Amino acid sequence: MKFSKIKFLKSSPNTNQCPKSNFEEIAFIGRSNVGKSSLINMLFNNKNLAKISKKPGKTKLINHFIINDTILLADLPGYGYAKLSKVETKKINEIIQDYIENRKNLTKLFLLIDIRHEPIKTDLSFINYLDNLKKGFYIIFTKSDKVKKNELSKKSNIYIKNIKSSCLENKFFVSSSSSKNGKEEILNFIMK
Repeated sequence: MKFSKIKFLKSSPNTNQCPKSNFEEIAFIGRSNVGKSSLINMLFNNKNLAKISKKPGKTKLINHFIINDTILLADLPGYGYAKLSKVETKKINEIIQDYIENRKNLTKLFLLIDIRHEPIKTDLSFINYLDNLKKGFYIIFTKSDKVKKNELSKKSNIYIKNIKSSCLENKFFVSSSSSKNGKEEILNFIMK
């Protein structure tokens, strides 16, 4: 199946208000400012599709898009943004937890990780959470344009080897929203 169109569907504060559908659903999750919305815009050739902000923590709801009228895509709020109040942090964590634990048609979960960093505590905690749920996930490394080309493979492979997870699927992607690195590979994987 080839990608032909995508459109914004709705924003939801919890799983009960997410679109009612039998369509398969994929979701993007990661730390605040890892580039979830930028990746969506890059993949689907529309810089205004998902709202982007230089300030972390912009996405506070579950944003749903529909691809080819057959696949749902969820852009989830980012976790781990220290400058939010405790109340806001708790609310975002509850939205994420509710979605991951209760969204029945979620078939693929993509965890976005900034390739420039060593494993970060908030990412490792989230991976541990997914492991406890026995929830499979794929990693998409973002911001690959910020790393020398000859270091990309080494950095991504070291990161994968250092993750102690039984739920990490045996495939990962390296991407850049600005250079479009990884676009075709990720899109083909989503659409197949």
